[in-house]
Amino acid sequence: MNYRERIFQQEGASFPGKTYVEAVLEPAFNEAKHHLLHPMMAINKAHLIMLREQELLTDDEAKRIAGALCGIEMEELRQSHYTGQFEDLFFQVESRLLELAPDVAGNLHLARSRNDMGITIYRMVLREKLLVTLTSALYLKEHLLLFANEHVDTIMIGYTHTQQAQPTTMAHYIMAATDMLSRDIKRLIQAYHTVNRSPMGAAALTTSGFAISRERMRELLGFDELVENSYDAVCGADYLGEVATAVQLAAINLGRTVQDMLLWCTQEFAGLKVASPYVQISSIMPQKRNPVSFEHMRSLLSSAAGNATTVLTMMHNTPFGDIVDTEDDMQPYAWRSMGVLEQMYRLMASVVGTMEVNKDVLLERAKGSFATVTELADTLVRTDQLSFRKSHHIVSRVVKEAMSEQLAANQISLELVNRAAIEVIGRELSLTAEELRLALDPVHFVMIRKLPGGPNPEEMKRMIAVRQAVLQQETEWLTQKKQANANVMKGLDQMTAEWSVG
Repeated sequence: MNYRERIFQQEGASFPGKTYVEAVLEPAFNEAKHHLLHPMMAINKAHLIMLREQELLTDDEAKRIAGALCGIEMEELRQSHYTGQFEDLFFQVESRLLELAPDVAGNLHLARSRNDMGITIYRMVLREKLLVTLTSALYLKEHLLLFANEHVDTIMIGYTHTQQAQPTTMAHYIMAATDMLSRDIKRLIQAYHTVNRSPMGAAALTTSGFAISRERMRELLGFDELVENSYDAVCGADYLGEVATAVQLAAINLGRTVQDMLLWCTQEFAGLKVASPYVQISSIMPQKRNPVSFEHMRSLLSSAAGNATTVLTMMHNTPFGDIVDTEDDMQPYAWRSMGVLEQMYRLMASVVGTMEVNKDVLLERAKGSFATVTELADTLVRTDQLSFRKSHHIVSRVVKEAMSEQLAANQISLELVNRAAIEVIGRELSLTAEELRLALDPVHFVMIRKLPGGPNPEEMKRMIAVRQAVLQQETEWLTQKKQANANVMKGLDQMTAEWSVG
């Protein structure tokens, strides 16, 4: 027996080969049962309605097909196993329809193809998963805004290049994270708009000679627009790429905030304390409170970004033609990345909403930090009409001298500042001791930074209010889209059921 015969003996001599089943067909079938069956049946119902309205089916044909559609046991299909009798779920459903309505059910495939059906199914699945992800994103945004509102007066040090930079507030930091999340939400909403366009009627590639209504199919399935060019409808995959890109960036963005908060939970930093439901103890070290919720978020968000990258990589160098079979392989990675991101949004909201902030430690650290000396340089410009660069040179000397004497920032004396001034400009300053104290006070630093977007508490409250109003608009949009999609599915079920008994 040669090697070819050995392979045929192991794999079988007819479709499908054993390994092909294991590696491709069976996993795809299991994914389809879970994710694709409901939209597939919705398309069948919508196509039936449209064909009858266009008088491409008689009343009797439509009723018999409607009865067959209603006669399919959805749960039975979900519980079925891949046997190789049918290539995939589509052909299994079609076979069942032909059993229930012999011959006439074959007309349900008039003027359509697995190509336009497949892409339409994927778009319907993606739009629902996007709405679920957006629901959790808005949930996190709500909790971040509530958390920020509690901490408009919580002074802390802001960092650049991982070094102490300037005093700010916890609210200022959280609002930056919220605004980053808001941009992610906008990208996800835009991805929804791109996804929610109907390819139905494109058929295999070039539409059909039958007088179907693509616009009616769009309406029945709840899409906002058509993918007008029929070639683009079945060949364009960038709608999926846009979703993957939005999810990838969202996961990376949230991961940066998680990384900061994990650092702030360290005993050395001592800024945050994660609530008991989100920590685990050590099996050997009794003192340990491991903030594993943040640790898991960090790694799982990386997995979400990785799965999204996989989608984009799989798209790379595929031909600009029908790639539905390739999309069978790509789509699950998009679903997984969205699923993880959605879960991390909810987990982050719970952890942040329950954690404790050590305000006293953060304030005392800011008081002793040289992060305040930017304001000292600014103050010398005001009190002594110096150029900022000369003021900067003076303050730089002050910091070096204070550090050499092991002084904290709030221990800097007017005498030390004047010594530095004499070295730089040859005279003492008109700066007073009270002006020096204020310049080195982190609370004062924050209070006077009231320009738009600054950490001043009143400015933060204004920003929070603006973003809460936007959140309300986003929530209303989400509610409307969910209801519209639910109404479409309900309408298809009702009309098909009425026809089946008519």
